Amino acid sequence: MLSLLSEREVHGYELLQEYERQEVSEWATVSRAHVYYALKKLAVRGLIALAESPGGEGRDRAVYRVTADGRDALSESLGNLAWATAKSPLPFTTWLGLALHTSLANRQRVIAARLTFLEAEQVKKRKALAFIQTYASPRAAIGLQMVEFYIQQLEQEHAWLQTLNPEAWG
Repeated sequence: MLSLLSEREVHGYELLQEYERQEVSEWATVSRAHVYYALKKLAVRGLIALAESPGGEGRDRAVYRVTADGRDALSESLGNLAWATAKSPLPFTTWLGLALHTSLANRQRVIAARLTFLEAEQVKKRKALAFIQTYASPRAAIGLQMVEFYIQQLEQEHAWLQTLNPEAWG
């Protein structure tokens, strides 16, 4: 939220729309309640404030801006080296480590499902890439590189999965 508010003043509903447009639901759960709870929490901490001219009546139209403290907190948070060193295993990686405890048929079925998922994700992300290419902004430029990187990861995993030999696992 601080990142989006650093770019422009918005109200809560606009944040929800932007999250939907950016397909944030692909990697995080964000509901209307989450957005307004976070806005309240950020305001209490002094990281955001109401803009000079609210956009209308009610909380849905209260326009927020990031404060200087908010910009500092965002910058500080983004300077944390945990961003570069954190590990978060995928559920599929965990499954791979445990797959020797299931039948060959189950292994083959799950691997085939993963391959199908990866192919569908590649198609979806290529469409997103084409959409992002229609924008010219710093956020679009980094978004473009992020989606290209994700596509490369999908392609690499797909190629690697095709080399697996689940028969050899016991």
